[in-house]
Amino acid sequence: MGERMAAMEARGEIDVLIVGAGVNGAGLFRDLTAQGLDCLLVEKNDYAAGTSAAPSRLIHGGLKYLETGEFRLVAQSTLERNLLLANAPHYVKPLPTLIPIFSWTKGIGAALRTLFGAKGAPRSRGALLVKIGLMLYDFYGARHRVMPRHSTSGRAASLRDLPALTPEIVATSTYYDATVTHPERLVLELVRDGLADSPRSAALNHARLERAADGALAVHSLIADAVATVRPKIVVNAAGPWIDEVNAILGEPSRMIGGTKGSHILLDHPELLKELKGRMIYFEADDGRICLVFDYLGRALAGSTDIKAANPDSVRCEPDEVEYLLESLRRLLPKLRFSRDQIVYVYSGIRPLPASDAKDPGLITRDHATPVMEPGPGRPYPVYSLIGGKWTTFRGYAEEVADMLLPRLSASRRVSTRHLAIGGGRDYPKSEALRRDWIASVAGGSGLPEARIGELFARYGTGAKTVAAHIAGFPGDAPLSGAPDYSSGEVDFLISREQVGTLADLLFRRTTLAVTGRLTAGLVEALADQTAQRLGWDAPRRSEEIAAVRERLKIFHGVELK
Repeated sequence: MGERMAAMEARGEIDVLIVGAGVNGAGLFRDLTAQGLDCLLVEKNDYAAGTSAAPSRLIHGGLKYLETGEFRLVAQSTLERNLLLANAPHYVKPLPTLIPIFSWTKGIGAALRTLFGAKGAPRSRGALLVKIGLMLYDFYGARHRVMPRHSTSGRAASLRDLPALTPEIVATSTYYDATVTHPERLVLELVRDGLADSPRSAALNHARLERAADGALAVHSLIADAVATVRPKIVVNAAGPWIDEVNAILGEPSRMIGGTKGSHILLDHPELLKELKGRMIYFEADDGRICLVFDYLGRALAGSTDIKAANPDSVRCEPDEVEYLLESLRRLLPKLRFSRDQIVYVYSGIRPLPASDAKDPGLITRDHATPVMEPGPGRPYPVYSLIGGKWTTFRGYAEEVADMLLPRLSASRRVSTRHLAIGGGRDYPKSEALRRDWIASVAGGSGLPEARIGELFARYGTGAKTVAAHIAGFPGDAPLSGAPDYSSGEVDFLISREQVGTLADLLFRRTTLAVTGRLTAGLVEALADQTAQRLGWDAPRRSEEIAAVRERLKIFHGVELK
């Protein structure tokens, strides 16, 4: 389990144990370690393997939250979006967003009823309603503004700009949000930043938590097959959809989570990408559900559904959800073809929303809450459960929770994370000219071609310098067959330096090979060979890892390896 865990066990008592390494847990880990606390982050699977790996891949201010009157959440979300654009520019990028509008005045009455507590979501949002919403959105997004205000175009201009769009529109509006290109890697960078800030802290993926004697907790590393016992002063339950399960392990059964399922599909559709021109279309499906489609790493990502679901371990994108999304695209863009043979990947995740009896899942709040279970018999530590929240607001939520914990630990805030760069966003060149200079400098220092450094820079930001140095020292570095923008030396870096414990870690989270639909049977075999050699797997373990990846691709992502 490493020197850090051994030292932590020897000390016995630690400040904070965080259970769950999605974006909320990882964000809190980074915040607390920056304040000088010794923390242990424990994840039962891999970093960002749960809900944090299944978002719409947006960093957004929550335009639709205006309808439910959650103005504080919109204000926080737009601020955090702007901060992430500055702090993680290697992964968070501006995303022009187009809204098709089908009437001039519809929806105002329904919107007012929803704003004042009605249980039905507004539909047929007309131009006037959209205009009011976007003006408010611009107002709330004024702090640390980095993107333009919204604009509106009439029907003729809109159809000239996007000919495939349905002629039923009366106008379009364009505003700006953002996308996160590598959400799983951003979570990993939060963890790595936290480890760099605090040598007394540790993070374990593929670990199981168990109660031990006298109020202690045992952490079992499934990779190292070793157990360490710690005594936390505070436990934070950041397990997302698994929060109630973790509370049960801690001896405090609860019913805090009542999540909804969001499913997405990715299509190989060059014609659609050409029409989009780098924009997202944010549109209303026939049932009033808000859907979206945009260019994600060369694929068209479309989503999402919003269906109540209970079991996060079995959630998957069902055939009727696929058809729902395809039909929504057909109605929006009737001149283009949409069919299942264009789909290269599907995914689904559960939003860890608070338990609710609301009939319309879209009306369940996306805000967060942090209930506290004070110490009780056999449990000398309080448990803070992180309920709700969303990708965009993870930093602000972490700051809020950290400020709750610090006084309890007789500590105070040393560092603000508001303007703290994340991972490869540190020292990021801010102009195209500076980027070219940076790439040329790293190419000169490593001996790798500038084009290759450009690929690494797009994937790791300024962290590309460290990756390039590793590749330069790797004997026989060669492009991967079928994915030449990756190479064997780069893969070796990921396996040896980024806590890869399974083949799935490498394929689904350290790289984008799975989500972009580029995995083949031959490529999986080759990467299994390299991973097995680096981690010392025997032949049966290698076969088990390949079988697990095949099964996951087929059952949860609609992919049959060939």
